Amino acid sequence: MAEEEDRRPRELLAERAFTRLGSARDADGAIAPEKIAEVAETVARQVRLAGELGADRVRVVATSAVRDASNGDALARAIAAACGLPVEVLTGEEEARLSFAGAIGMLREPPLGELGVVDVGGGSTELAVGTIADGVTWSVSLPLGSSVATHSDLPHDPPSVDELTRLRARIGAIFDAVQAPRPTIAYAVGGSATSLQQLVGSVLGPHALALGLQALVGHPSAEVARQLGLHAERVRLLPAGILLLDAAARTLRAPLQMGGGGLREGVVLEELRRAARA
Repeated sequence: MAEEEDRRPRELLAERAFTRLGSARDADGAIAPEKIAEVAETVARQVRLAGELGADRVRVVATSAVRDASNGDALARAIAAACGLPVEVLTGEEEARLSFAGAIGMLREPPLGELGVVDVGGGSTELAVGTIADGVTWSVSLPLGSSVATHSDLPHDPPSVDELTRLRARIGAIFDAVQAPRPTIAYAVGGSATSLQQLVGSVLGPHALALGLQALVGHPSAEVARQLGLHAERVRLLPAGILLLDAAARTLRAPLQMGGGGLREGVVLEELRRAARA
């Protein structure tokens, strides 16, 4: 929940729930009925809370975990029935656009020139390049995120050297096909980037990412999470997130700085502008 302050969202309340949708799909890509019911109730409870706290506008969006599931439409219908609001399943292009809007829109003094934004999510990774004036002029959505990569390629906790090597090669093959414009400055958003800031600082260059990976893979995620004061589920996904961020930085040919916001801020900014026009 947020309200407008100086043309930007000021956060009033944030609540996160790890739904584990990326690992909840079966071999056919379908989400189990019990997981659908669980997620629908989670969203419905959050919508009720927003209403109790006086939210004027509530928007429900879903990303790649729902978009890529073979029965994602069933989950969207269940959520809509439980919370009484339509569910907007974003395309990869829309994810990139909203992540760009959230990252750049939350900066107090956005720089001029072409700007890049990388959003490593659980099920996909979005890269976007654009300007303040024109918005996104180039974007791509890649079907690999930190959760999907962790559960498919890093089964051990901590991951082995061989697992990390194979995943790095897989990610490299995906990113090698991307021909991206080179921005003046690039920003990283999303859970992986935000969590890494505490570990390696606000600039995610190759050296910082390598140090972060080294610090994460020496011990089980629960132990590292206790040391860093992070959620164990988030730490479990960070090695894959680092490899994806590193590949994105190399593709954009620029170190990644921490963005001011991300997808959710982009959604809120868009809603604030719609409300102002209404």
